[in-house]
Amino acid sequence: MKAPSKSSKPVKETAAVPSKKKTADAQKPLTEREAVIQRIKQNLINQRDSLLKEAEETLSSLPSELNFPDMGDQATAEADRNFMLRLRDRERMLLKKIEVTIDLIENGPYGICEECGNEIGLKRLEARPVTTLCIDCKTRKEEEERIAEGG
Repeated sequence: MKAPSKSSKPVKETAAVPSKKKTADAQKPLTEREAVIQRIKQNLINQRDSLLKEAEETLSSLPSELNFPDMGDQATAEADRNFMLRLRDRERMLLKKIEVTIDLIENGPYGICEECGNEIGLKRLEARPVTTLCIDCKTRKEEEERIAEGG
């Protein structure tokens, strides 16, 4: 009876110790990166919630019909309305990028350049969490676009 208890204890200890060691040793360089990525994820969730709230407020505050007795007032109101709708459309595109980024953080791969496959630097991810290109590939792409435009 002593043999089974001894064999079960070492198995438990052996199973627990290596997994802790592997986690600490193998992931030690990634711990800071993972922490930053989780902070980025939370910031993106907060930004998404804020954008959704603002969009809801904008849509509820926009009049369905603009009918002013003065043509100047009507033109101003229409210009304001169009500006708000364009702004919300830009925010809608950002919202889509945020959703994709949150999905990448949760399901992977997040923080990997889609051009070269290298890790995107943490400073770049913190500055622009929805980026899909490392700084070198982004710089090269912008240069190619500038040349293509004739600049």
